[in-house]
Amino acid sequence: MPAADKSVPKEPLVKINATPPDLHEMWRSTLHWFDLHGLEILIACGAGLLIYLGLGALKHLAQRLRDREGDSSSLMTVIGRAFSRTTHFFRVMVAARLVAGYANPPDLLMRTITFLFTVATVFQGAIWLREIIIGLIERRTADDGSDTLTNAMGIIRLLVTVALFSIAIIVVLDNLGVNVTGLVAGLGVGGIAIGLAAQGIFSDLFAALSIIFDKPFRRGETIHYDQTTATVEKIGLKSTRLRAVTGERKVISNANLLQKEITNYQHLDHRRIKFAFGLIYQTDPDHAERVPDIVRDIVESLDGKFIRCGMINFGASSLDYEVEFDVYLPDWDSIYKVRHKVAIAMLKRFAKERLEFAYPTQTTFTADPEGKYIMPYPSVMPVSGIKS
Repeated sequence: MPAADKSVPKEPLVKINATPPDLHEMWRSTLHWFDLHGLEILIACGAGLLIYLGLGALKHLAQRLRDREGDSSSLMTVIGRAFSRTTHFFRVMVAARLVAGYANPPDLLMRTITFLFTVATVFQGAIWLREIIIGLIERRTADDGSDTLTNAMGIIRLLVTVALFSIAIIVVLDNLGVNVTGLVAGLGVGGIAIGLAAQGIFSDLFAALSIIFDKPFRRGETIHYDQTTATVEKIGLKSTRLRAVTGERKVISNANLLQKEITNYQHLDHRRIKFAFGLIYQTDPDHAERVPDIVRDIVESLDGKFIRCGMINFGASSLDYEVEFDVYLPDWDSIYKVRHKVAIAMLKRFAKERLEFAYPTQTTFTADPEGKYIMPYPSVMPVSGIKS
């Protein structure tokens, strides 16, 4: 047999292509693109660099708005803080997308740039929206420095971040051609299940957020609900702690508290005082008629604002009167002292005017079977009352 020709190399049994067809095609088309459009590519790169630097200048301006002195919760500061979070990747992809059409890139490269631009825009939009939402919430609660706000802001930031970036991921997947209908439905069902399982916790949490944002009361203010008057000591994420005027510490869930009618005494510029008193039936009618004027003089002499006073009822053992007046003082202790001074002044003045305060009394008369009085009995039956 003839000897084999050793000069002819043997072919491998399996031919390995080290470069995937798509990458190989993309590389070949890119080289061809450089050969045909070199000048346009250079011009596009220069324009893209200018766009990138321009976006950087806008970011620097936003940082100056964020760091300027003054009100840190102003609207311009919030906008500056949001746009100062612009990423380099977003700036690069915006520049590439704006100039790519001028350089006539290959179809595969153009689709890649478009997809990356979509991803960058979606996630950058989520970052901007998160900062704007958080900034507006902080602006709404700028004058509330409580620990509850600090804890709530952490939860709010987490919830806003999860919600916005979940939407961003769904948008990106939809642009990739993934059917996101089932994913959205699954997330909805899961959210409903979690909400039902933690209904009580979320109810108190959102009630705490409502207290923070709506401000029906704040820490240190005195409120009244049901039959309780108390000072707010702490507003928690689940419950509010109060100190009753009688000394007890009250703890009530936020949701339960907001379902009640709450009276806040903090911002009252005055407090109305009302109390009743009675005079005996033997009081002279002319003297009884002068009682409102006497009470007016007493109230006005003690820096109160007289509202009304008069007889309201013929009681079982007294002529019943009622007085109302306003006291323009900030705290309840001072108001309490004014009420005390008015009562003492009335006691002194009525004693001087010979106006006798009534107390529960009964007068008994004895009669025979025919209805005639048996001694002792009054010799005179006065019109204004019965004298025993």
